[in-house]
Amino acid sequence: MSEQRAGLLYGFAAYGLWGLFPLYWPLLEPAGAGEILAHRMVWSLAVVSLILLATRRWAWIPELLRQPRKLALLALAAAVISVNWGLYIWGVNSGHVVETSLGYFINPLVTIGLGVVVLHERLRPAQWTAVGIGAAAVLVLAIGYGRLPWIALTLACSFATYGFVKKKVGMGGLESLAAETAMQFLPAMGFLLWLGTRGEATFGSHGAGHASLLALCGIVTAVPLILFGASAIRIPLSMIGLLQYLAPVFQFLLGLLWFHEEMPPERWAGFALVWLALALLTWDALRNARRGRIALRDTAPVPAEEAAPRGAVAS
Repeated sequence: MSEQRAGLLYGFAAYGLWGLFPLYWPLLEPAGAGEILAHRMVWSLAVVSLILLATRRWAWIPELLRQPRKLALLALAAAVISVNWGLYIWGVNSGHVVETSLGYFINPLVTIGLGVVVLHERLRPAQWTAVGIGAAAVLVLAIGYGRLPWIALTLACSFATYGFVKKKVGMGGLESLAAETAMQFLPAMGFLLWLGTRGEATFGSHGAGHASLLALCGIVTAVPLILFGASAIRIPLSMIGLLQYLAPVFQFLLGLLWFHEEMPPERWAGFALVWLALALLTWDALRNARRGRIALRDTAPVPAEEAAPRGAVAS
């Protein structure tokens, strides 16, 4: 199997698993979103720590502890992803699967907006058009929902901010997840102990099956991340950019076909505008990548034997 084909399979598996998350979180009821989130933090740290110990990848820890700025960024990343995880779990278990999928559909548009506002990046005309269409989509969806689609907007903004901070940190996926969940561990464990003292914890009081499903949160979190890492080193970034739409597509289809959530015409119109904006962004990104490859090829140095005139000898 070629490296690229393996990378594609890993990518499909990673985004496919992320897309199937709406089927997993309801299995953890009657645990509330807060308890599920806390277990996800605690068990993710346990799983990632075991992987790092097994692979002996711990040399980065002392170096990280000597970098207060990077620690502060990781703390910010941990806080932002906590909001994202918690709201996503609550949204799915509260019957808002379609709206959570919308959050990850519009995430690329929010990321572009973040680049303009924070990094003062200049957008190409197609990108401006896509952002404008995305803003119109939010307006149409607000009319359709009778409110701002705040779940989708919060998910998109929190994940875009998380990606921005992670880029600044510049750590590997497993290492950064270990650092983030280490920072989440004490608050999460404290919350679980507090639930236990109030008699509201479901772990241990609803049978071994329920406890096992809560403990599996760590594996459910770590496995797609490992698969994504294996994919990212084998296929081009442009291909990763296309694969990222798999997860919200699966989530949207689950919300529509499995959970039978309502989709009145106004929501279809709003989603259609979002998909139009994403299609425009994808077309622009692929066109720009192709131009970059052509420019790189045209500016590449010509081998001496090819540059030498016919009949001449290259010195």
